[in-house]
Amino acid sequence: MSSNSFAYNEQSGGGEATELGQEATSTISPSGAFGLFSSDMKKNEDLKQMLESNKDSAKLDAMKRIVGMIAKGKNASELFPAVVKNVASKNIEIKKLVYVYLVRYAEEQQDLALLSISTFQRALKVNGRDPNQLIRASALRVLSSIRVPIIVPIMMLAIKEASADLSPYVRKNAAHAIQKLYSLDPEQKEMLIEIIEKLLKDKSTLVAGSVVMAFEEVCPDRIDLIHKNYRKLCNLLVDVEEWGQVVIIHMLTRYARTQFVSPWKEGDGLEDNEKDFYDSDEEQKEKADKRKRPYTMDPDHRLLIRNTKPLLQSRNAAVVMAVAQLYWHIAPKSEAGIISKSLVRLLRSNREVQYIVLQNIATMSIQRKGMFEPYLKSFYVRSTDPTMIKILKLEILTNLANEANISTLLREFQTYVKSQDKQFAAATIQTIGRCATSITEVSDTCLNGLVCLLSNRDEIVVAESVVVIKKLLQMQPIQHGEIIKHMAKLLDSITVPVARASILWLIGENCERVPKIAPDVLRKTAKSFTSEDDLVKLQILNLGAKLYLTNSKQTKLLTQYILNLGKYDQNYDIRDRTRFIRQLIVPNEKSGALSKYAKKIFLAQKPAPLLESPFKDRDHFQLGTLSHTLNTKATGYLELSNWPEVAPDPSVRNVEVIELAKEWTPAGKAKKENPDEKFYSESEEEEDSSESSSDSESASGSESGEDEEEDHSGDSGEDSGESGSESEAGKGRAAKHAKARGKGDSKDVDKEKENSKSSESSSGESSSIEESSSDSESESESESESESRTITKAKEKKTKQDRNPLTKDVSLLDLDDFNPVSSPVVLPTPALSPSLIADLEGLNLSATSSVISVSTPVFVPGKTHVLLHRMSGKGLAAHYFFPRQPCIFGDKMVSVQITLNNTTDQKIENIHVGGKKLPMGMQMHVFNPIESLEPAGSITVSVGIDFCDSTQTASFQLCTKDDCFSVNIQPPVGELLLPVAMSEKDFKKEQGMLSGMNETSTTIIAAPQNFASSVILQKVVNVANVGVVPSGQDNVHRFAAKTVHSGSLMLVTVELKEGSTAQLIINTEKTVIGSVLLRELKPVLSQG
Repeated sequence: MSSNSFAYNEQSGGGEATELGQEATSTISPSGAFGLFSSDMKKNEDLKQMLESNKDSAKLDAMKRIVGMIAKGKNASELFPAVVKNVASKNIEIKKLVYVYLVRYAEEQQDLALLSISTFQRALKVNGRDPNQLIRASALRVLSSIRVPIIVPIMMLAIKEASADLSPYVRKNAAHAIQKLYSLDPEQKEMLIEIIEKLLKDKSTLVAGSVVMAFEEVCPDRIDLIHKNYRKLCNLLVDVEEWGQVVIIHMLTRYARTQFVSPWKEGDGLEDNEKDFYDSDEEQKEKADKRKRPYTMDPDHRLLIRNTKPLLQSRNAAVVMAVAQLYWHIAPKSEAGIISKSLVRLLRSNREVQYIVLQNIATMSIQRKGMFEPYLKSFYVRSTDPTMIKILKLEILTNLANEANISTLLREFQTYVKSQDKQFAAATIQTIGRCATSITEVSDTCLNGLVCLLSNRDEIVVAESVVVIKKLLQMQPIQHGEIIKHMAKLLDSITVPVARASILWLIGENCERVPKIAPDVLRKTAKSFTSEDDLVKLQILNLGAKLYLTNSKQTKLLTQYILNLGKYDQNYDIRDRTRFIRQLIVPNEKSGALSKYAKKIFLAQKPAPLLESPFKDRDHFQLGTLSHTLNTKATGYLELSNWPEVAPDPSVRNVEVIELAKEWTPAGKAKKENPDEKFYSESEEEEDSSESSSDSESASGSESGEDEEEDHSGDSGEDSGESGSESEAGKGRAAKHAKARGKGDSKDVDKEKENSKSSESSSGESSSIEESSSDSESESESESESESRTITKAKEKKTKQDRNPLTKDVSLLDLDDFNPVSSPVVLPTPALSPSLIADLEGLNLSATSSVISVSTPVFVPGKTHVLLHRMSGKGLAAHYFFPRQPCIFGDKMVSVQITLNNTTDQKIENIHVGGKKLPMGMQMHVFNPIESLEPAGSITVSVGIDFCDSTQTASFQLCTKDDCFSVNIQPPVGELLLPVAMSEKDFKKEQGMLSGMNETSTTIIAAPQNFASSVILQKVVNVANVGVVPSGQDNVHRFAAKTVHSGSLMLVTVELKEGSTAQLIINTEKTVIGSVLLRELKPVLSQG
C-alpha cells in the first residue's frame, strides 16, 4: 500500500490527500521522500487555513483547487468539515463550488452532509429564502443529490416550496428533483403526482419540458393530468428548449394515440365482411352509413400536428426526429410526406446521427415507399461512409426499388460490388438477390449478373454470390440446370464453407436433374471429408443420403464410406446426424416405420426462402426510441397504444378562459341598463379612485388574455363558436366602459403631460420605461375608445327588441380581436386623439421631442433581396426590398415591398401568405390574396413587419393554390431606422445624455480621398436610413435617426482625425442595434 502510494504521488507530481502522505512517510526512509510528502501535507493544511480565512478570494482559490483535485480523481474527503463551514457563504461563486463538492462526497459522509441540510432548507424556505435564484436552485439540486433515505421528508418539503417559487428556473429544478426523489423512494409517488399536477399548469416555457419529463418518469399512465394542459403544451412547444421539445413531443404522441381516432381510415378488411354475413339488415345499414361518413379530424389533433410542423426546421436532430415520429404515428398518411425532406437534411450530420436517422428511414420506407422516392440519390453510398452507414443506405435503396428505377439502381450496385470493403460488397450481393425476388421483371438479369460474379477473384464475393444464387434457384429450379452445373465446377476452387455447403445442398436437391454430375461431386467431397468444415460435412452427409435413395447403384458404397467417417467424427452433431441417416436410409431389423418414408423426408418440396428486410418487424416499436434501434424492448420503453375505435370525450380538454378574464376585466364595473346614464353613474367616484390600477391591469391583462383566448378558440370549432357568440353579446358593456374611460381621460390629458415631462427631466432610463408603459396604455385606450364608439353607433341603429345591453356581456378582450387594418377608418372620428397622439409622439422620442421630427429619406438604395427563387418556387419568383417609407399598416412596422414574378407558361392562382413563424412580440401585416398571376406577369405588393428593433428573421409561408413555400425576410439593421431632422445643438445635447454605456466607437483607417464629405454621406445613407444633421465643423459629420419600433434615438458621428484615420461613434439606448450598425458601417467606410 505504501509503495503504491509513493509511486502514485511521484507520477502525479504531488497534490495528493494528506492521509496518503502520512501513510507513505511512516514506512519510507525520510531522506528524499519525506520532503515531498511534507509539502503535500502542507498544501492541504494551507487549503484548510484558506477555507477558514476571512477573505473570500482565499476561500474561492481554495475551493477551485479542491474541485480540481476531485476532477483529477484525487481524494479530498478529509477536507469535508472545512468545506461544509462555507456552505453559508454569501459569495455566490464559493457557494456554487461548495455545492459541487457536497454532491460528490455527501453519500460517503452522510453524517457530516446532514449538518449542512439546514442551510439548504434556509435557502429554500419562504421566510429566509435566498434572494438569488441560482442559489435557491443549487441548494435544491444538492439536496436532491444527497442519496440518503432519512432526508426524504426534508426533500419533499423542499420540492413543494420550490414548486411554488416565483422564479421559473427554481421551479424547473423542482421538476428535476421530483425524478430523483421518486427513484430514492417510490412510496412518495402520490405526493409527487400532486406537485407534478401543479407544475403542469405552469405557463413558463422553462418549466414545461422538465415537468413533462417528471411526468413520464413518475406517472406516465396518468393521462388525465394532461387533458387540461394539452392545448397549452401544444402552443408553448415552439418556445420550449430543445431538450424539453423532444420530451413533450414523445409524450403528446402517446397522448394522441389514446384520445383521437385513427386518421388512416381505409376500406374495411375481410373480417368485417365475414361478420356482415351474419348481421341483420339494420346492422348492415348502420355499418354502411358509418363507412360513408367522412372522417373529420379532431381540432385538438390538428392543433398538435400544426404546431409541431415548424420544428421540422430545428437545428437539433433529436427535435426533427421527434417530430418525424409524431407525424409517422399520428398524422394522416397524406400529410406525413413533409417529414422526408427534413430527415434527408439530417443525413448531412455526423455519422452517429446518420445511423439513427437511416434506421428510422429504413423502417418507414418499407411501408410508404413514395415518401422517399424523390430523394433516391440522397441514399447513394459515398466512399467516405463507414460500413454501418453503407449497409443502411443499401437497405433503403432496396426498399425503394421498383420497375421505374431498378435499372439505375442495378448500375449503382455494380459499382458497389467492386468496393474494397468486403462486408459492404457482400451486403450488395444480398441486395441484388432481394431486388430479383421483389421485382420479377429483373430476376433473370440479376441472376445472370450474379453468375458472372462467380468468376470474380475475391472469394468473399464469389461465396456470397453462391449463397444468393442458391436462394434464387429455389424459386425456379427447373429452368436453371446449366447454372447448377457451372456451380458444381466451381466447387474445387471455392473454399468458403458457406458457399461450399450451398453448392452441395443445391446439387442434392436437384440430383435427379444432374444425374451424372452429382455422384462425381460426392466422390470428390468424400476424399476431403475429414478436412472439411462442420457445416460442409453435414451437407456431404445429406448429399450422400439423397443419392443413396435416388441412385443407389452408383453411390451405395460411397455413402456407406461417408457414414463410417461421420460415425467417428469429433463433432457430436455430425455423429448424431450420421446415426440418424444410417437408421433412416439403410433398412435393417432395428429400423422403424420411418424408413419407409425416407425418400419423402429427404426429397420433400422445400418452400422457397423469403428474402425480407431486417427492418420489417421493427415497426411495432415507436420510431426514434432506443427499443427501435436495438430491435428489442429496452427498460423504460412505453408502448404506443392502438387507436381507439371511438374517441373519448373531447370536452375534457376545454379550459374556461372567459371566467378568469372577468376577474380583472374593468367592464364588470359598469352594469347600468340605460346607455344615457353610463357617463355619470353612482360608482364614478370608485372608478376614479381605482382608475390607475384598473388601467394597468387592463393593459397587461388584455395582452395575455387575448393570447389565451386566441389559442383557445383556435383549438376547436365548438370553443371558437361559443367565444364568438359571447363576444357579440358583450359589446354593449364594453362600449360603455370604453366611453367612460375616454371622457375621464380627456379631462386629465394636461395633467398626464405635465407628469410625463417632469419624470422625463428627472432621469433618462426611468423615463423610457414609463414612456413605453404609458404609451401602450394610452394607445390601447384610444383604440378601444374609437372602436367602442363605432359599436355604439351600430347598436343605436338596431330595433327596439335589441336595446337591452345586459344580454350581451363579455370582457373587453373581444375589442382587441378587431383587425388593426381597420384602424385608419375609425381614427377620423372626432375624439381626444389629436392631443393624445401628439403627446405620445413626444414621449416616443426623447425629452426634447419638440424639436425632433421624422424627415424624408436622404437616399433609397435599389438593392433587392431574393425571397423565393424560381426553381424553389416551381416557377414563382419573389424579391423584396425596403422602400424606406412610413408603413401604412402601423407606425411601428417597417414597410417591405415584395415583387412577385410568374416565370412559367401557366397562370398561378391564389397567391397568399400562409402560416407565419414569428419570434415573440414580432407582428406582420400581410398583403391581400392575389387571385391570379398571368404567365410572365409581375406584381408588387406591400407588407408591414414589426421587427421589434431586432434583426431576427420573419419566417412565413408564401402559398399558391397548389403549393406552399417557406420564405424568410431578415432586415439589415439600417432599415430598422427612420431619418430624423434635428439641429446641431440638439444633437450634441442628446449625445451628452447618451454617453457611457450607451456609446460605442471604433477607429477607421482609409485613404484620404475616401473621407470626402460627399463620399462619407453616400456610404452612410446607403447602409442606414439616417438623416443628415447640419455641422459647423468640416471634419465632423453627424447623422440622426430613430428606431421604428421604440422610437429610440440613433446618433452617428464620423470625426476625421489627422492622417488617414477617422473615429466612428454611435450613441443609442439600443446598444445591441448600435453595435451591429457599427460593425456594418466600419468596413463600408474603410474600403475605397
